[in-house]
Amino acid sequence: MSAFRTSADGLLRYAAGGALADRIAEHVGHNVSASERRSWERSLPVLAQDLADAGLGQVEMLVEYQLPLTSKRIDVVLAGTHPKTAEDSYVVVELKQWSRVESYEGSESLVLVEHAATPRLHPGVQVEDYCEYLADFLGVLAHSRNPIVGAAYLHNAVDRDIDDLFARRATEQSRIFTKQRRGGFLDYLRSHLAPGSGAAAADRFLTSSVRPSKHLLSYAAAELKDRSHFTLLDEQRLAYELVLHAVERARSADRKSVVVVAGGPGSGKSVIALSVLGELARQQRSVMHATGSRSFTQTLRRYAGKGSTRLKNLFGYFNSFMTAERNGLDVLICDEAHRIRETSVNRFTPKAKRDRARPQIDELIAAARVPVFLLVEHQVVKPGELGNVDVISTYARQLNLDIEVVSLHDQFRCGGSEAYEQWVVDLLGLDGGKPSVWAGDGRFDLRLADSPEEMEAFLAAKQEAGETARMSAGYCWPWSDPRPDDSLVADVRIGGWARPWNVKSDRSVGDAPGSAFWATDPHGFGQVGCVYTAQGFEYEWSGVILGPDLVARDGRLVTQRAESKDPAFRSRKSLSDAEADRLIRNTYKVLMTRGMRGTILYSTDAETREWLGSLIRVRRGLETVYDPLPGPGAAG
Repeated sequence: MSAFRTSADGLLRYAAGGALADRIAEHVGHNVSASERRSWERSLPVLAQDLADAGLGQVEMLVEYQLPLTSKRIDVVLAGTHPKTAEDSYVVVELKQWSRVESYEGSESLVLVEHAATPRLHPGVQVEDYCEYLADFLGVLAHSRNPIVGAAYLHNAVDRDIDDLFARRATEQSRIFTKQRRGGFLDYLRSHLAPGSGAAAADRFLTSSVRPSKHLLSYAAAELKDRSHFTLLDEQRLAYELVLHAVERARSADRKSVVVVAGGPGSGKSVIALSVLGELARQQRSVMHATGSRSFTQTLRRYAGKGSTRLKNLFGYFNSFMTAERNGLDVLICDEAHRIRETSVNRFTPKAKRDRARPQIDELIAAARVPVFLLVEHQVVKPGELGNVDVISTYARQLNLDIEVVSLHDQFRCGGSEAYEQWVVDLLGLDGGKPSVWAGDGRFDLRLADSPEEMEAFLAAKQEAGETARMSAGYCWPWSDPRPDDSLVADVRIGGWARPWNVKSDRSVGDAPGSAFWATDPHGFGQVGCVYTAQGFEYEWSGVILGPDLVARDGRLVTQRAESKDPAFRSRKSLSDAEADRLIRNTYKVLMTRGMRGTILYSTDAETREWLGSLIRVRRGLETVYDPLPGPGAAG
């Protein structure tokens, strides 16, 4: 695990020499802001001096400690020995420079801080969550008689100016101290840490195994069982049983196995994933769920982990396993595995880790005795993504690992219409097939709009009737930040019609939900979704705008890379024209297969609209006719 490590006495020496912020910044490895440096320089020496005055100068300070399997950092973890048991003892300290705080609208969990524009989390809640997470995931704490404790230290504040913080009942993991209570803080430190070196305790903390604790798994099993109403059918049940069998075989034979579950959109992969997660948790197997999609993971945390911070922690990201213990988990469920990237490195990765970076697929396979990959073909939509059955299978065979591949043929999206999915694949030229006429199959409703206004009116009527509906589009328009008044810019402009993209960040803007919840929050209607927010989700009615990056010419669809506004498409050195062509086609494959009952298409290009009109037909009696979208007042 990552942290800048020194004793309290050592930190005071760094501070006296003016090198403290430089040393921490060198370790953290990303572009450190001026405010971060000021925070370190103003808060850390205060804590170090308190430790020294308490006779605890040799206690180890783990500064900017990165929580395992996340990108979050704790201000300081103190490591030493317990004064009563002489065993390892750890104290989480969250440092706040706040001087004036009040409750936010009477909430015990949210507060308003002077000079801050938006509510903040109560620091007691914050530090308590950190303690709970560490207890749930660090093996060094699993059998400790000294549970990890924590405190928030507001060293600039006096009690009367933060009085609302004390309304929330304090626990050993959520104590609050101010400069007025400094004496009590020193007593608190002495009650959990003994004089003497904390180096050995810090060693064990930083090298601890990382895996969900049995207590957490019992909790997760009960929670998921209460929330699970899934019925697995045919290949879904087969995949579920194969994963469980592979887990048991790996345990009894002491041999790794890789399981790949591949199917079309809506074939039930995520239902399988959650069912496996719940069952393995009930069996007390160490298991986690991971994806490469922020929107998908955040949605799972919101709904599968509703109301439970601890359960949410079982849902992570592919790039969380760079330094994970080899075979530290029994099972790692990699959902949406087509989002696997070449490496987990990003611009915030410290140089030391960047230099040792392995392929992301290697990290995921290494992390568990049974890594499980669930994916859809033709869903790679971003440069650097490479997950497919062949890539994963080839890599596993190179490692001489057993591999099981399960194909899911049944459709649970697109009205259960395999014919519609194949029609989309042929339309986009993804598997060598040729575009064909859609005559309908009684399962799925495919329509063509003559204008974006018609599309939106039709979808709005469905939404008004209580059905879910969304509009999405290819990335062919600019994407502006919100205005200063917290309103969205209507960037997607077609003639006199204009609508904004979905929100860029996870924070809501006005009534518009954060990007992770565009597909699931009712207020997502009215913004145009992009592929990165639509992928992995489904809604009953899907409106898709084909932009100028995909047009019909001479009886087939061709891509026009120059029309894309996706920043990833700018450089031909990093992304060839052939790769761009594939990604654009895959993007529309994703967007056109989100609907469960129907899809409505509109193209900004007149020739493309005419060509699509020749292909989208339904049968009425013996006559084949073009079925235009009914007007806003017509029945849908």
